[in-house]
Amino acid sequence: MSELENFKLLGIALAIGLLIGLERGWRGRDLSEGMRVAGLRTHGMISLLGGLSGILAQQVDAFLMGFVFLGLTSVLLLAYSKSLDKFQDFSITGIIASLIAFTLGALTVFGHITLASASAVVITSLLGFKPLLHGWLKKLEQEELNATLKLLLISVVILPILPDQGYGPWDAFNPYDIWLMVVLIAGISYLGYFAIRIVGNQHGPILTGALGGLVSSTAVTFNLSKLSKQQPGMENVLAAGILTACATMFARTLLLTSVINPDLSRALLPALLVMTFFTYFVAFLLWKNRREFQGIDEIKLENPFQLVMAVKFGAFLVVILLLSKILKVYFGDMGAYFLAATAGLADVDPITLSMAQMSKDGLEVSVAAKAILIAVSVNSGIKSIFSRVIGGWDLSFRVGGTLVGAVIAGLLIT
Repeated sequence: MSELENFKLLGIALAIGLLIGLERGWRGRDLSEGMRVAGLRTHGMISLLGGLSGILAQQVDAFLMGFVFLGLTSVLLLAYSKSLDKFQDFSITGIIASLIAFTLGALTVFGHITLASASAVVITSLLGFKPLLHGWLKKLEQEELNATLKLLLISVVILPILPDQGYGPWDAFNPYDIWLMVVLIAGISYLGYFAIRIVGNQHGPILTGALGGLVSSTAVTFNLSKLSKQQPGMENVLAAGILTACATMFARTLLLTSVINPDLSRALLPALLVMTFFTYFVAFLLWKNRREFQGIDEIKLENPFQLVMAVKFGAFLVVILLLSKILKVYFGDMGAYFLAATAGLADVDPITLSMAQMSKDGLEVSVAAKAILIAVSVNSGIKSIFSRVIGGWDLSFRVGGTLVGAVIAGLLIT
C-alpha cells in the first residue's frame, strides 16, 4: 500500500475519531480542562492509534494490534478509576466509545471504510440520543419488556425452524407461512403500541389515531367514541382521531398484502388509496375546524404481543384458511365473499392474510381483492355503528358519513 493511500486512510480514521469525540466533548463541555477522561482530541488520537496499529500489524504481526488494544484498555481503566474519586460516575459508556473508536480506526486501514464510517455515525447517534432513549425506557413497563422478548422469540427463534411446506387438506397448512403472518401482525401492532406508549396521548386524537390504527382502529374508535359523551362539542376533533385510525387501517391492509403478495397489493392499490386519502382528508378538515381540546385520558390499547394471543391468532388464521378453501371449493367465489363479510364483522387482518396467501396458491387475484374489500367495507360499517351507539348522532354523522363515502369511492374505482 502506498504512502499516499496510508495518509488517506489515516485521515478517515482521524475523522471517525473526531466524530465520536465531538459528541463526547460536547456532553462534557461544562467540565473544566483536564476533568474529562476522553474528549474531542483524545478520541481523534485513539482512532488514529487504531489506524497506525493496523498499518504496523500489516507490516509486522497481527498480534501487535492485540497488545496495543490491551494497553489502551489498561490506560482507560486507570483513568476511569481515578475519575471515580471525583465524580462517582459508574458509567462505562465513555470507555466503550473509546475502544470502539480504536477499532473503527483499525477497520479503516484494513479497507472497511464504509463499514467503519457508518458504524461511527450509528455509535455517535446512540451516544447523542441518550436522554431520548432513557426517556423511552422510563415509560416502558415489565410487561412490555416481556412482550419485546417474546416477539423476538417467535420471529428470530421459532420462525426459522418451522417447515416451509403444505400439510393437510389441499395443503392448506404451511406452518412457516402461517407463523410468518402471525409475526407480521404482531410486529406492526407492536410498533404502533410502543409509539403510543412513547409519544403518549398528549399530542391529541390525530396522532393517537394514526399510531393506534396500527394496533387496532376498532379500539381507537371505541375509546374516542366514549369521550364524545364526556366532552360534548368535541365531535370534530374526536371524529378526526377515529377517521385517522380508520385511514391507517386501510393503509395497513395494503401494507400486509404487499408483503405477502405484491400482485394482490397492486390490484387493491387504487381502491385502498382512494379510501385512505379520502378518509385522511376529511379527518384533516375536521381537525382544522376543531374547538379547543382539553386533552384526553390514556387510550386503552391492549399489549399487542402476548404469546397466548399469538397462538390463538395463528389458530384462528388456520381456521380462516381452511374455511376459505372449503367455501371456495364447494361454493366458488361467493363462498370466499361470504366468509370475508363474516370475518369483517370482527377483524380485517385474518381474512386479509388468508386471501393474500390463497392468491399466491392459485386463487384468482381479482377474487381475493374483492373479498378483502368486502371485509374492509363491513368492518368500516361496524365502526360506524360503534360511533353511533357509543358516541351519538353528531359523532356518527361525521364518522359514518365519511367511512361510507370512502368505501363507495373506493369500490367505484375498482
